[in-house]
Amino acid sequence: METLSETRSHGGTQGVYRHASAATGTDMTFAVFVPDHEPGARLPVLWYLSGLTCTHANVMEKGEYRAPCAAHGVILVAPDTSPRGDDVPDAPEEYDFGTGAGFYVDATQEPWAKHYRMRSYIEDELPALIATSFPADMARQGITGHSMGGHGALTIALRNPGRFRSVSAFAPICAPSQVPWGEKALGRYLGENRAAWAEYDAVALIESGARLPDLLIDQGSADNFLDGQLRTPLLEAACAAAGIPATIRMQEGYDHSYFFISTFMADHIAWHAERLKH
Repeated sequence: METLSETRSHGGTQGVYRHASAATGTDMTFAVFVPDHEPGARLPVLWYLSGLTCTHANVMEKGEYRAPCAAHGVILVAPDTSPRGDDVPDAPEEYDFGTGAGFYVDATQEPWAKHYRMRSYIEDELPALIATSFPADMARQGITGHSMGGHGALTIALRNPGRFRSVSAFAPICAPSQVPWGEKALGRYLGENRAAWAEYDAVALIESGARLPDLLIDQGSADNFLDGQLRTPLLEAACAAAGIPATIRMQEGYDHSYFFISTFMADHIAWHAERLKH
């Protein structure tokens, strides 16, 4: 692992790192904020998965998470959203597919299958690196994300019961199988057999029996993607039918941007920290 930068901030260290990923076959860059702590202490970990077109840098620069993470003693890890590099296939004219749009899947279709393995990267490879390289208590993990990253956070938690003590999301894509962003990405990464899409669809996973201990969702009422791409009511209905305690807050007047995310970031970190205390 290579250290690209480490910067003092809010009583902690904001770092950016790079390593050679076996999962994606590329170099991958990620950000980690580590609050100050006693020597030998192990801190809980909150994963933040970013949305379409983003890298680790978007939340690092605009998410306003460092002060609340420092206050609660929580490490925040922000991975990239896709593999990158000259040899990585891309769809340069399409913001919602290819580079910056990995959708947290392991692709099975060519030419994507070799490198677009973000599920394996986020579920297996990067956690192993975090566990050995940072003062992380991997028995106390939470996960959150925005939009495509909210989809990633929900589906990763639903597929890995017991791994995450806390799960939240900002404006997640709730039912990718039923919206244009998801139909495009899942169809091209995974093929046209929709049965293969279900493990990457939070609503479908819940309807098939997957469960979370509880859930926090913030969604802006002025989000122009709400009705066509995000479909929050579908997640609300699925949680209600499954008996999953879900706090789904419609935030009046907020859009899909980091102005929205940063407004409620401290709430989410406090909510996770309460569940990661012990």
